Amino acid sequence: MIPRVALSLLAFVFLAGACSKFLTDKSAEPVPGQAIPHPTIVFISDFGVANDAVAICKAVIVGIAPDARIMDITHQVTPYSIEEGARFLLGVTPYYPSGTVFLAVVDPGVGTTRKAVVVKTKKGQYFVLPDNGLITPVVDRDGLDSAREITNTDWMIQSPISSTFHGRDIFSPVAAHLAASGDFSLVGPEISQLVRLNPKTAVIADNGISGDLIGVDDPFGSLITDIPGDEFKKLAYRLGDKVPLLIDKKPVTLPYVKTFMDVAVGDPLLYVDSRGRVGIAVNQGSYSKQFEVAPPGTIFIPRKGVALKSK
Repeated sequence: MIPRVALSLLAFVFLAGACSKFLTDKSAEPVPGQAIPHPTIVFISDFGVANDAVAICKAVIVGIAPDARIMDITHQVTPYSIEEGARFLLGVTPYYPSGTVFLAVVDPGVGTTRKAVVVKTKKGQYFVLPDNGLITPVVDRDGLDSAREITNTDWMIQSPISSTFHGRDIFSPVAAHLAASGDFSLVGPEISQLVRLNPKTAVIADNGISGDLIGVDDPFGSLITDIPGDEFKKLAYRLGDKVPLLIDKKPVTLPYVKTFMDVAVGDPLLYVDSRGRVGIAVNQGSYSKQFEVAPPGTIFIPRKGVALKSK
């Protein structure tokens, strides 16, 4: 008789060989036109949550791709703010794998001559969205593989197309078809150029950095700036320093700290946020509400030792 230990070893070797074959077998990889089990669609819009728009879009997706996992970034992008939607996309996409389909509908030009497109990045992610610059920061970081204009009417809703709700009629069904079949070539013809978004960026000078307030980190009320933390650190400030600055041309002095509880509850602070940007906050409070500051706005931080002058 073969000892039990020997049988166990034989079983292990057999399973290991089978797993190895599976991992190296190219036939196990998804191919265009083949259904993808449990595809992921990640949805962002400025539709808000006080109406039925998001639910309708999800219903359209489920009707086409019932196995799809639909995940939300937010549906409370500031209405019409392409820049804010682009910033959220840029922040979220690194945490999703290749093959993820992003459905992004911030579309103030809906119903006009602006194109509806699908963009594939070099990371292998797909973006179904209007060609209005929403994808620019992601493409700048991840690279552009290719882009196609959405012209395949079979992939659109099978009823008259509204001139004001392409999220329901075009973008959602295309995202669902793309997630279900994976055949990018069926979307429509390739296009060689996308509309670019050209947001403001912080300006670095000998005397300091000028930037903009680009958002409020709701619900906490912290101010988000476009000043990179690495550039701020070149101004020679160290943790614990008092930093003089101008917010909307008004002088303010804030302690530069690592985290919120480094100051007393209710006190303001300057820090580098989790996305590597300079942020302004109040420990367990809202800087925006307490000091009545909100975007759009400006910020200037002088180099350490340089006198602060009202601008």
